Order: sequence, then structure tokens, then C-alpha cells
Amino acid sequence: MLEAFILATVLCGFFGIIFKKNLVMKIVSMDVMSTGVIAYYVAIASRNGLFTPIYSGVENRTYADPVPQAVILTAIVIGFSIQALMLVGVMKLARDNPTLESNEIEKNNTPS
Repeated sequence: MLEAFILATVLCGFFGIIFKKNLVMKIVSMDVMSTGVIAYYVAIASRNGLFTPIYSGVENRTYADPVPQAVILTAIVIGFSIQALMLVGVMKLARDNPTLESNEIEKNNTPS
């Protein structure tokens, strides 16, 4: 059930990127899709065990792998920096164009 909700989140973000024409909405959709992918990766990584890999002297426990946690933390930071960079690009486009609709920007910047 959790995987279905995560897949729905990824698909909502994907279809938002395809069908939304506003550039800010495309960036938000990309962030939603990224969040879904990160949630899916965390769900996959936590299947093997729910305990943290801290030595407690108790044997026969299944532990969660700490490597995916480090990878996800890196993905969150990189996603945030990419989102900030895209928003700066949209701000630069907003200075030259009266709208943020991608069709209008393409019409205005296409040589005649």
C-alpha cells in the first residue's frame, strides 16, 4: 500500500512536469517527483530491518543498512541546490518576459 502511494506521488510529479506550462509549477512538480523517489528508496532500504546499526550486545537482529541513508541525505541536498538554481533561472526569465508560461516564452524568444 505504501509503495502505491509513493508511485502515485512520483507519477503526479512526472505528469506535472509534462502537462504544466508554468515554469514554477514545473519546478514544484520536479520536487514532488524527487520526494517520491527518495521515499521509495527509503522504503526499499528499510525492508531488511528497523533497528539502527548500533552495537547493543544483542545478537540475531536485522539492522538497517546505513549506506542508503547517506545516499538519500546527499540526494536531498543535491535536489535542494538544483531547485534553487532553477528558481534563479526562472527569476532571470521573469525579468525579460511578462509571463512564466513556457509557450509564451518560446514565442517571444523564437527568431522570426
